Amino acid sequence: MPKRMQDGRAPDTEYIAGLEKGLAVIEAFGQRQSALTVSEASEAVGISRAAARRCLLTLQHLGYADYDGKYYRLSPRVLRLGHAYVNSSPLPRFVQPIIEATSERTQRSMSVAVLDGSDVLVIARALVRRSLSSGLGIGSRLPAYCSANGRALLSEWPDSDIQRLLKQAPIRRLTAYTKTGASDILKEIRAVRGRGYALNDQEVEIGVRTIAVPIHSRSGQIAASLSMSAPPDGSDDAGNLVTLLPEIDAARSRIEALL
Repeated sequence: MPKRMQDGRAPDTEYIAGLEKGLAVIEAFGQRQSALTVSEASEAVGISRAAARRCLLTLQHLGYADYDGKYYRLSPRVLRLGHAYVNSSPLPRFVQPIIEATSERTQRSMSVAVLDGSDVLVIARALVRRSLSSGLGIGSRLPAYCSANGRALLSEWPDSDIQRLLKQAPIRRLTAYTKTGASDILKEIRAVRGRGYALNDQEVEIGVRTIAVPIHSRSGQIAASLSMSAPPDGSDDAGNLVTLLPEIDAARSRIEALL
């Protein structure tokens, strides 16, 4: 019986399990785990200590990780992987000038994100000076269940698929305002379907309120999401962001015309 992959499918003969483990180890590093021991990497990825050690030693040998005798840390060389996506995919390149122009005009930060598993991945970002304290940037990940971008991206999914994702994804409370109940999250996503945009009121970060809209491809499917955020000083409330919908819609129309 062949070993099954993480999504339950039986791998074909060309599937490289070692590459899967190596990429999973890279993804185990994050803002909360910037340095990992072999044991921590093993636990985070769900592989043996021996396999984790081989992956980390290989990453170190290839220049993707540094080692101080106890902890492994990713090296700047890892940025090549993300840079390869930005350079090879047309989406980040042609949305960047559009969101920069809109951000400058509205004095609001903007992001474009895509769905990656149970998270959203920021692929383009335009910041205004007064919001530079925010740590969100290109390559940042946010949980889809509680972010405006995520709810916009999930709005075309059937309820059954959303419920399945919520059962599998780790649900945690990021702030006192974060909705963590499956019924509450589903209610919010249904509201996005009805009105065409998602509102997020401090569920990800205190003081930050965000509005997001889905970006559709020529086939009518959601390809990405476009969001605009109020500054972290809390001078805007979520309702005020709705007044900027014409600006967001204009930027979305320019993006969709290029897809």
